[in-house]
Amino acid sequence: MEGASSDQTAAHRPRVLLLADECNPEWPSLPIVGYKYALEIAKLADVTVATHVRNRENIEKAAAATGADLDVVYIDTEWIAAPMFRIARWLRGGEEVAWSTSMIFNYLPYLAFEHGVWRHFKGHMARFDVVHRITPMSPTLPSWLAHKVTQPFVIGPLNGNLDWPAAFAEEQAREKEKLRRLRDLYKYLPYARSTYDDAAAVLCAFSHTRRDLSRVEEDRIVSFPEIGFDPSIFHAQGAALAGQRGADGKVHFLYAGRLVPYKLPELPVRVFAASGSLQQHHLHMVGDGPERARIEAVIAEHGLEGCVTLHGRKSQAEVADMMRRCDAFVFPSIRELGAGVVIEAMACGMYALVADYGAPGDLAAEGRGACIPLAPPDEMTRSLRAAMEACLTDPDRMRAGAQLGQDYAERLFPWSAKGRKTRAIYDALLSGAPLKELGY
Repeated sequence: MEGASSDQTAAHRPRVLLLADECNPEWPSLPIVGYKYALEIAKLADVTVATHVRNRENIEKAAAATGADLDVVYIDTEWIAAPMFRIARWLRGGEEVAWSTSMIFNYLPYLAFEHGVWRHFKGHMARFDVVHRITPMSPTLPSWLAHKVTQPFVIGPLNGNLDWPAAFAEEQAREKEKLRRLRDLYKYLPYARSTYDDAAAVLCAFSHTRRDLSRVEEDRIVSFPEIGFDPSIFHAQGAALAGQRGADGKVHFLYAGRLVPYKLPELPVRVFAASGSLQQHHLHMVGDGPERARIEAVIAEHGLEGCVTLHGRKSQAEVADMMRRCDAFVFPSIRELGAGVVIEAMACGMYALVADYGAPGDLAAEGRGACIPLAPPDEMTRSLRAAMEACLTDPDRMRAGAQLGQDYAERLFPWSAKGRKTRAIYDALLSGAPLKELGY
């Protein structure tokens, strides 16, 4: 089922309280995903968004600039959120690495957020038909409200539970992820059991997360990746046909993402260093982060300045434009939960070369891209080199895969499609219909 029909808006619009602690139109990753998802739901339901006060400035700025009409209630828990954030940032040595540490220190602030929501709405919670927590998306952060509200409680989309590959212990150490081994202890935290026992529907992104939710029966699970894209930004209109070489006669490869250890941004650069044929073409690297110095050293060591360009950070619109001008998207990340950037690249007509682990492998499956088997670093480098060199020798296959990926992205992942699917879930819960056919 593709989602609810276009006559939804004529039917009764469910009244929905969205819990979106992270919801910000200008902050990358989860905050902007939460914001865009809330906007789409609000087109098909009467929505009130409860979010943290730190998001007020940017939400109000976006409303003034775009006319986006969201009913927003701001919850102020800075009394606990601010000091916990400072402690976590100190322990992490910044905000780029040690994600598990961040999650641990967000447990109490998030419970405080939901307590704040309850205090604000306690006297008139009955005005809502559904309560839906859309962020945070980690299964490790339980909900206090799940056991308090009488309405159907929806949680998700959730994404998590992707183990570190053992062969990449060095990258795990550079990511400062020693506390990852404590992850499963979240199941013993207060409210962890009631969150999943009391949820009417659990939106689950990928199979790695489904394995983590053993308490939830299949009839309450909806397969629902959290990623989506804005077709006004990410589209293939005017794009160069993948594999159809431009005026310079070169195949252009693109990496876009943070330069952090788990994304292996150094890998495509080392592939170029090892391949004389690839050095006749070009690799573009978009993003910044703690791995940049390592990458610059590889470029200098092998004299790749003429065929590898580090572009630094770019806006979404600039990244989309580069995607339309390049041929193949190279993304060897070995611990990627959602991989929204892969869907964005597909929507722009790119052929995706990804690690066959986690979300990227699922997205590029069935011929939509090239899936590089997860293996020790040297073996994975050889496999990626073979896949990148195949783009030079078999452009027809690259074009066919790019078209399959574009069709897949355009059919399932525009934000509007995700809004329709979510409305269909609300309708099913309120009518007693089964949820089984509503997922991806």
